[in-house]
This record gives sequence, C-alpha cells and structure tokens, in this order.
Amino acid sequence: MRKRTAALAALIPALLSTMTGLAPAHSAPRAPAAVITLTYDADAAGPWADSVKQAVQNWNDAVHNVRLEPASTPGSADYVYEATSGWPQTTLGPIFPGGGGDVQLGQQAVDEGYDAIRITAHETGHILGLPDDYSGPCSELMSGHGPGTSCTNAKPDAAEAAQVDSNYAAGVAAPHRQRHQVVVDIWSGRILTGSH
Repeated sequence: MRKRTAALAALIPALLSTMTGLAPAHSAPRAPAAVITLTYDADAAGPWADSVKQAVQNWNDAVHNVRLEPASTPGSADYVYEATSGWPQTTLGPIFPGGGGDVQLGQQAVDEGYDAIRITAHETGHILGLPDDYSGPCSELMSGHGPGTSCTNAKPDAAEAAQVDSNYAAGVAAPHRQRHQVVVDIWSGRILTGSH
C-alpha cells in the first residue's frame, strides 16, 4: 500500500504540471466569420480616382469583416463612385453584395476647401452603414465638415471601425434589408433650403 501511495504522490505533481498549460474548454476561440467582399466601380470618379484608392485602403486597413475591392467587370459593382459638380451624397448602407449603392463625390465640397480624401472616406463610411456625426472631433471621420477645413483626417477611429465590423458580422447568409436612403452631405456652414 505504501508503494502505491508513494507512486500516486509522485504522479500528482506530474499531472498538475501538464494541466497548467491547458485552457478551459469554454474559452476555445470561435471560427472567424467569412469576410464580405464589396466591389466598387470608380471609372466615373475622374479627378477623384486617387482619393478613392486611398479612402478604400484606409477602410480596408481599419476593418476586418468587410473588404472593398474594385469590380472585375463594368456594371457588376456593388456600388459606384462618380464625380459630380454638386454636394457629396451617398446611399446609406450597410450595402451588401448586389446592393446597388452610389457615392457622388461633389466638387462643391472641395471648392469650399475640404480635403478630397477625407470626403471620399467619409462618403464610403455611409456605404458601410455609418451616419453623420457633425458634432464629433476631427479624429472621427464621420464628423465630416464639423471640425472645419483644417481637418484632413481620412481614417476611421476605433469606434467607427468597430461599428462597421458589427454591421457585417453576420455575413452574407443572414437576411439584410437593403436601404435606399440617400445622405446628402453639405460640406459648409451654410444651410440650404428647399427639397433635396
């Protein structure tokens, strides 16, 4: 009996040392959700082409559940960028594959002195489902024109990126309601009257 007790006493520390590196079964990591790819067409972006590339890169660097890529063929994009002479306006998402979103990159905002990359990244934020927050600081991309023309930040902050990741967390298999609301961004302090 003493031999068994001695053997068991020697075995217990060995068993405990092998178990200390194990994580509890309930903390096993979940499989990551499939990344949703949204395609865009920037053929009509004209002078905004470089701004589109940089804005897309800024979003792709910040988020994990959605990726923005150029469409492989004309007419197959989930959303389009186009240069216009008016104010920027965008379909409010989140846009999903097949969504038919539109980003109008309005020259009037640049004429007012706002940064083209910030405008483009801000409008892309609408495609990804983010509303305006004009009272926010310059570090918040969706503050748009709120901080004034000196603000050139074109990158989403951590909260904005987290919201976009949340918007796309369920993947494409989940049912999604396609919105057809358009956000018109007036990048100035002036208030326009009349219907838009």
